[in-house]
Amino acid sequence: MITRERLKEEIDNVQDEYIIPLYKIIKTFEYSDDLNEFDLGRIDKAQRKEDWYRFIDSFAGCLADTPIERGDQGDFELREEVV
Repeated sequence: MITRERLKEEIDNVQDEYIIPLYKIIKTFEYSDDLNEFDLGRIDKAQRKEDWYRFIDSFAGCLADTPIERGDQGDFELREEVV
């Protein structure tokens, strides 16, 4: 099991570019009084959706200038049909 101290040590090792997304992930757990009973039902559904899209945009939106592209897959070997 991980301790608070161990978690704090690991957070110190997180690269600066990931601090904001990590912070947003951690903040989502503050909605619950008890992590064993994490209940998002208390949060307005529209607000959750808006928060989620804002998080995804800030986390993955950085790829807008350099999108991921699938390169050429080459030629595939033709094989005999399996019967």
